[in-house]
Amino acid sequence: MQHHDVIILGAGAAGLMAAATAGQRGRRVLVLDHADAPGKKILISGGGRCNFTNIGTVPDRFLSANPHFAKSALGRYTPVDFLELVEAHGIAWHEKTLGQLFCDGSARQIVAMLLDECDKAGRSGGMVDIALGQPLEAVAHDGTQFRVTRGGRVYTAPRLIVATGGPSIPKMGATGYAYDLAREFGLKVVEPRPALVPLTLGGDETLFRSLSGVAAEVVARSGKTRFREAALFTHRGLSGPAILQISSYWRHGEAIGIDFLPDCAADWLLAAKRAVPRTSPRRLLGQHLPDRLAETLAERLALPGELGAATDKALSAAAARLADWPFHPNGSEGYAKAEVTVGGVSTAGLSSRTMEAKAVPGLYFVGEAVDVTGWLGGYNFQWAWASGRAAGEAV
Repeated sequence: MQHHDVIILGAGAAGLMAAATAGQRGRRVLVLDHADAPGKKILISGGGRCNFTNIGTVPDRFLSANPHFAKSALGRYTPVDFLELVEAHGIAWHEKTLGQLFCDGSARQIVAMLLDECDKAGRSGGMVDIALGQPLEAVAHDGTQFRVTRGGRVYTAPRLIVATGGPSIPKMGATGYAYDLAREFGLKVVEPRPALVPLTLGGDETLFRSLSGVAAEVVARSGKTRFREAALFTHRGLSGPAILQISSYWRHGEAIGIDFLPDCAADWLLAAKRAVPRTSPRRLLGQHLPDRLAETLAERLALPGELGAATDKALSAAAARLADWPFHPNGSEGYAKAEVTVGGVSTAGLSSRTMEAKAVPGLYFVGEAVDVTGWLGGYNFQWAWASGRAAGEAV
């Protein structure tokens, strides 16, 4: 039997941040993961360059049953704080669009940085051991100590941090283990579902699959939530940043709306009729959209061959449809293609300051395992850093 101050389940972003933080506070930390290497999701993120944070991080860019829960951790460990750590390790970075920060080099630099921070624990009298490549067999609590059985060995600690993530990207070994463990300890779980995921089309809308590979800047809408970014047609339906963003808000059975011409005024077709009545709708749409998309939309609108031959009512209706074209997804591409998971361990049972379970002292949940999900673009990493830091400072 081996005894530690803290056991952390999961060697991902949140788990490694919690380990480094606790270790540098003099704690003896053991990190356990069934994967054969740490930070596997970090390594594939951002096309291998790791979109490690977003400078526009604010709490209202996160989904949760309690929209206020994330404020405390995010407020105490900000993108600037993480950026200072990145720069202290000499990692070159750049900003892409919408506040997204990426490594100039490789995501491996972020994993190496976190492991280096774990190694620094020795300077403070702490220690971080990382044990990989074996599944957990059991987790129990006797009232004072957590007992984790793995590979026939028993490890004990008075504090346990669960950082095993959600079930998105199962090919990387992701599972819903955190939810099962939470339920075992009496915590509630908000229904998990795939998020930041492509949506699939069926029925009459399968014709749009013929546009596979065509992309356009649009405004995607679900309810009152809107995102302006690129949408991409695929052989299964819809993808691209705008669709991935809106997928986190979409519920099965609901429609989404696409504004294909977000820069055009509501009466733009009427104005075009007056200015160029001999122009065809197809030609006019082709001035704003890729040819194949313009052709498909023009066919669906079924307007006359020339604008001048269309009634004002028909043109107004066509403009309204182009500004909020309804699609009815029949599903998503699921956890296999989802970048993250919406839902998770209910924040109602956790301390927003420490991530500790209110009913089980010494038990903490961090990162994607918790019912806090960020937008696309580095927000989920920032939640991992902030929540991991909060738990690491508390144990």
